[in-house]
Amino acid sequence: MPIVTRLKSIHGEDISVSVTTGPDGLVTNVAMLQAPQMDGKRKGIEAESFTASQLDVIMRSAQPYLALPMTPKGSDLSGEMVTRQYDFESGVPLVPEQAVEDEEVDYEEIGVADTFAEYWPSKLNFGRAHPDPVVETSTLSSVELPDITYKLSLPQETMNFLSALQLEALVYACQAHEQILPSGERAGFLLGDGAGVGKGRTIAGIIYDNYLKGRRRSLWISVSNDLKFDAERDLYDIGALDRIPLATMSKFKYSRIDSEENDNFNRGIVFCTYTALIGESQTASAKYKTRLRQLVNWLGKRFDGVIVFDECHKAKNLSVMNVGKSTKTGNTVLELQKLLPHARVVYASATGASEPRNMAYMVRLGLWGPGTAYPEFYEFVGAVEKRGIGAMEIVAMDMKLRGTYIARQLSFKEVAFHIEEVAINKDIHKVFNQSAELWAEIYKKFQKACRLMCVENKILKIITCQFWCAHQRFFKNLCIVSKVDPVVKMTRLATRMGKAVVIGLQSTGESRTLEHLHRSNGKLTSFVSTARMIVQSFVEKHFPAPKRDAFHHLLNTGEFQPDACCQPQPHKKAKMHSDWVDDDMDAEADDSDVEFFDSGWDDKEITMQERILLHLRTNMRAQDNEGSSIVDSSKPQKANITERDVERCISSREALLEKIESAGRRMPPNTLDKLIADLGGTNLVAEMTGRRGRVVRTELGGFKYELRCESDSSMDLVNYREKQRFMDGSKHVAIISEAASSGISLQSDKRVANQRRRTHITLELPWSADRAIQQFGRTHRSNQVNSPEYIFVITDLAGERRFASTVAKRLESLGALTQGDRRATDARDLSQFNIDNHIGRCALENVMQQLTGERPLEVDLIPEYKGNFVHDCGMAMVGVGMLNLREEGKKQIFSVGKESNNISKFLNRILGCRVEMQNALFKFFLDKMYSLILQKKRAGDFDLGIVDLDAHGASVKSTKLLRFVRKHATGIAATELHTVQVERGMHFDAALAKFNKESRHDHDGFYVLQQLRHKKNAAILCIETTTKSRDKPDTAVPSKISLQIYRPNTGPQVRQESLSSILMRYVKVPADVARVYWTTQYEVCLTKCSHFYWTGLCPYSGICEVGLRLRTYHVLSGLMLPIWDRIELIIEREGQKIQIIRVKTDVNKKIVGTVVPHSVYDALVENLSTDSVMEQP
Repeated sequence: MPIVTRLKSIHGEDISVSVTTGPDGLVTNVAMLQAPQMDGKRKGIEAESFTASQLDVIMRSAQPYLALPMTPKGSDLSGEMVTRQYDFESGVPLVPEQAVEDEEVDYEEIGVADTFAEYWPSKLNFGRAHPDPVVETSTLSSVELPDITYKLSLPQETMNFLSALQLEALVYACQAHEQILPSGERAGFLLGDGAGVGKGRTIAGIIYDNYLKGRRRSLWISVSNDLKFDAERDLYDIGALDRIPLATMSKFKYSRIDSEENDNFNRGIVFCTYTALIGESQTASAKYKTRLRQLVNWLGKRFDGVIVFDECHKAKNLSVMNVGKSTKTGNTVLELQKLLPHARVVYASATGASEPRNMAYMVRLGLWGPGTAYPEFYEFVGAVEKRGIGAMEIVAMDMKLRGTYIARQLSFKEVAFHIEEVAINKDIHKVFNQSAELWAEIYKKFQKACRLMCVENKILKIITCQFWCAHQRFFKNLCIVSKVDPVVKMTRLATRMGKAVVIGLQSTGESRTLEHLHRSNGKLTSFVSTARMIVQSFVEKHFPAPKRDAFHHLLNTGEFQPDACCQPQPHKKAKMHSDWVDDDMDAEADDSDVEFFDSGWDDKEITMQERILLHLRTNMRAQDNEGSSIVDSSKPQKANITERDVERCISSREALLEKIESAGRRMPPNTLDKLIADLGGTNLVAEMTGRRGRVVRTELGGFKYELRCESDSSMDLVNYREKQRFMDGSKHVAIISEAASSGISLQSDKRVANQRRRTHITLELPWSADRAIQQFGRTHRSNQVNSPEYIFVITDLAGERRFASTVAKRLESLGALTQGDRRATDARDLSQFNIDNHIGRCALENVMQQLTGERPLEVDLIPEYKGNFVHDCGMAMVGVGMLNLREEGKKQIFSVGKESNNISKFLNRILGCRVEMQNALFKFFLDKMYSLILQKKRAGDFDLGIVDLDAHGASVKSTKLLRFVRKHATGIAATELHTVQVERGMHFDAALAKFNKESRHDHDGFYVLQQLRHKKNAAILCIETTTKSRDKPDTAVPSKISLQIYRPNTGPQVRQESLSSILMRYVKVPADVARVYWTTQYEVCLTKCSHFYWTGLCPYSGICEVGLRLRTYHVLSGLMLPIWDRIELIIEREGQKIQIIRVKTDVNKKIVGTVVPHSVYDALVENLSTDSVMEQP
């Protein structure tokens, strides 16, 4: 029944609203009632009036609360009208006489941080212990791997060199390869181990075991030629290098690999990079035009040896659902697998299975394809993505159950990490704001020039893509440069304290340096400003206007000359192999919000300037026939471009270049060059990046460009030698980029001279927590003397703190093993830090609609801001392409742009706004997202992810188990239906022991209700939660003292309450007085709900679990992917929602699966029995 209350509007008028609550007492709906309906005929119950601001506090409170009485006046349950008050200081409802059964509703915490369990092989009975503690996610640890049937051929000496963890992965990979998929292809294996577990040795062992079984040819594909040295080391460590030759693909000529030209390489391992894999010959005389064909010919069509896709996430940009948007690497990886159907494929990546869309190349896992539940990949992706947060965990569990996936990682328990926030200094702040205005002006003139030049759609897409790529690189570069000085100070301090420092970044800016050198004929007067070159290069090369001289030449001759300036010759550099990639492009590809596509024309053959001139030559000829009134409709009509329009565009281009020239003098230098110079130069700093050369200071104070390649070595050895200098202690500072650091080991290894503790400073944090953790794996590995410390350096700009927090929480959870109480770890809930989800996208779309006026503006969410927030935000979003603007008379009309809810796009574009604007707008967006989350929580629509049933310290017993054994694509496995009883609550003796152990303050202790309810009372235990902010807790304000509540029937409560809230309803009593009330409720509520305890009856039909101590759950676990659609259909047919839970029984058995409602239990059993063998152990 609705409850009616009155509010005061901001104008002082009375407004009547109807408030509806759910069965748990939470407000589910608030509706304003019209005045005519209120004339003495209210159908609800009138409660005490709230002001609008008070109701807003209640509705927006992040804490669970019981807002209004659940039971109407005169009902059998309440006996009298109950009115509520609200403590707006503490955020807790206050009641003279509380409906206690409502308090006892158990609020599940929303979202669960991924905790980790200590790992040891469960079915392998040989092998030595791993040198460092290793963990596995508690979700995966709930699933057992299949029994081992494969027998290794490795010599005992080799097995002595491998740990039990590495041997386990080796055995299961080889065992998976024995299976043939329904498609006729051999099954593959996904090795998901993190850094330090020893993926390299495991891969070497897989290749060696197959070599000893007669499969003498193998292909090992990785990201960099540097890792060839690691591969050789791994083979050497297991005693295989002497027996198995290893050659690098890039060393081979484009002829038969086993020919004399290539030294008759007819057996062994070909080590190939992903870049070399897609290599093509430019020589007409070459026997093979592509590396792919050369490899397939060497391996043979009946090849059944090993192919390893190491760091296979590099092939993730493969889209089989959107043709034309795949990378060449992704397509080639897929084609290689199709050409060699019998190959034993190993996918190796710690982040390979993080997103279903990124798994398109993993065709050998049996998750989709002929003979599976999902014939096509897009069906598999759709099935996983629509099921929300816990779906990928279920997929991972399913793969482990089949024996095709294993994923362990080093524990971060001893690792120290913290976030170091640095304020942008005044100079950078000024440059940032001026740059935002500059780019907004460029964008405006860019759009106008495109219209005047009648640029065709195909070209428009290309240059628009180039614009936003340059925009993104520019502002990311400014963010990074602003951190250089603080990082230099941190590094100097750390080295003085006897530590070795590793600085991680994503890109190097080399391509801009080379471009500047070409322009200046190799002359340098300072470090090159990467930011300046980015913006200058875009305007010169891609602004839709020709150079004035070239245009006049076209007008005079009707022809144009090739634009040599826009085709810079690369600066003289060391001979490079094809697998060396540009750090800049590699680092930006994954974070870009721009869709790259095949443009259909070769950028190397014709520049954008030449294309514009060609466009003008074609279209301006139409002006020759202006006098003719005859139009041939059968021929395509030419664009109407006038000479005056072109001159205006040329003037705009020249004016922009002048502005850039002026602004560029204040733009900061290249990050990497400045870092190395400030830290003592190349003699003191080891650089491990993908760039070929660098700018350094000369002895006379000048600047010069020098190659990184030393006179006596090839480029392949540069990073390897730099690594050795760092590891042997010659250099105590190392700088690594993502492109060159994959798989590199820089930990304080027991086997090297430099055993200083590593301080890993992250200068450029990637958006993805997984990618960041992969880079951290460079300094946290096995066999280390001490654990590293991580420092995340972030600016006070809007988005950076959020992503640093995500990574910090993820790392923290890696160190939190499941034997601790996860609620004692400050609720490590990663979901609250993740904004790129459905709710985040809805919030962003909502914000954009508010800015355009399509939705009412939520004034209470607007942060502090000097100026017109809505108009300024609208103009800023127009300037970065998120909103559109048109003028009708003197009125400006904003409209929502394309992909207005694209979070990645928003995060990248917002960096291009003025500092004050981006901070204010980002806060507005976050507040809206939190508001939507709160609404969904109250409406029961929020995706809980995986919820812990035993999170309150409850006792869990398994009472029944049904197993449904069925065949799947790679073997046989069981789906298990568990019936478990969860007994929560707290015996008085346990409560008394907790009080005696943890009581520190006078207000800690037992409390009972001030007023009896139905002649009954209830006791609770209150213990103050530990806070660092109060020096004198006993003298603090009661409303500021937060108490952890313990109840006899439900145990520790999720929500905490203030002391002032408790004192409004309860009175402190000695333990002996509380004992009788505590024990009575504890015993009655074992099998009866709280309603029955208080009144002797329950108002709800069916099973009521409010305050109930002993609850029964049915949980479906095990092999679920093939039957997911059927499970969902049965559960949702009854109006229920799929909920994934995690539970650990009293005998330490872990169960993760879907809750099966009591009402569908029999129907589900009957359905599962139709195509499986049912067993009841």
